Amino acid sequence: MTYKHLQVEKSDNIALVTMNRPEKANALNYDHLEEIEHAALSFSDDGKTRVVIFTGAGKHFSSGADLTDPGRGGDVPMVLRRRHNRMGERAIRALHGMDQITIAAWNGAAMGGGACIATALDFRVGADDCFMAYPEIDIGVNLMWTSLPLITHLAGPARAKRLVMGGEHIHAPTLQEWGILDALVPRSELMDRTRELAAFYAGKSPIPAQMIKRSVNAIVSALDTSIMHMDFDQHLLSSTTSDRAEAVRAYTNKEQPTFEGR
Repeated sequence: MTYKHLQVEKSDNIALVTMNRPEKANALNYDHLEEIEHAALSFSDDGKTRVVIFTGAGKHFSSGADLTDPGRGGDVPMVLRRRHNRMGERAIRALHGMDQITIAAWNGAAMGGGACIATALDFRVGADDCFMAYPEIDIGVNLMWTSLPLITHLAGPARAKRLVMGGEHIHAPTLQEWGILDALVPRSELMDRTRELAAFYAGKSPIPAQMIKRSVNAIVSALDTSIMHMDFDQHLLSSTTSDRAEAVRAYTNKEQPTFEGR
């Protein structure tokens, strides 16, 4: 399939998927997320590819959800809005559920939804200019896409709270110290080091490697689905509050918000 916002290249046992909206810092609109889901699921019938690398074209891995995208919402019943707005969740679940070993070649920013993608993968190789942030808290909403457990599993509860509840920007050295990055390299060496790691895992026996991956994921995420099924409903609630309107106003005007818990 030919994609508008992705490039997929395959060579021997390794595939490279590039998010390709560099003019938008690879911001994730509905169509882009739908393509990510489709690409991830398409590997289900690919018995040759053993490792899939994900990266972003241009300066950044992904700046997160495209706030200028109208999506598939609009004047439709709430029952359909809930379904349409779970597109991000669907894409993250498809990535996390891939049989192949997955690696992020993390360049520049992974913000919000971009951080969700990076944490849904098995390994992360970071360039020395990479950083992570979850800015949702600063615009008055919660983190969605069933991704809160992913960063909690990687970084631990206190650090996850700093990232998601505090909205802190965490840069490459700290990302490595916290165990979020598996390797940290100069930007010029990012793809070479990532391909080296991909070749290492592609050289392993694929059947046990893929079974081990799925088993480890199942061990650490056994309760995730039962807990996180409601995160979009939390978003619907938080997005209707007075504090949400205040957060957007202050964010737009670069002012300090005043929250009242309303």
